[in-house]
Amino acid sequence: MQINPILLAAANGSNSMSLIVMILIYAVIFGALYFILIRPQKKKQKEEKKMRENLQVGDEIVTIGGIYGRVISLKEDTIVIESQSDHSKLTIARWALQSNLTVHDDVPSK
Repeated sequence: MQINPILLAAANGSNSMSLIVMILIYAVIFGALYFILIRPQKKKQKEEKKMRENLQVGDEIVTIGGIYGRVISLKEDTIVIESQSDHSKLTIARWALQSNLTVHDDVPSK
């Protein structure tokens, strides 16, 4: 039994075309996931980093553990806060800061 060379060429062309289509589908899926998941997460991380860098003494904050307090002093990696309930002083890591409740009119630029 002989294989027709025309049919063989058509089958090879269809395989390479389906490979190109499959690669394009994967690229579209990856691009969609990037814009839906990865990009917003990086934007949020950038905003959190900026908030932690612009923290000032006297700001009202909330930690990731839910502790409300006022910033007493700032160091490179730690923050000393005074809790609102019993005015006790706590030292927390800078990464443990969830949000700054104080609104500043003019944020200093570096």
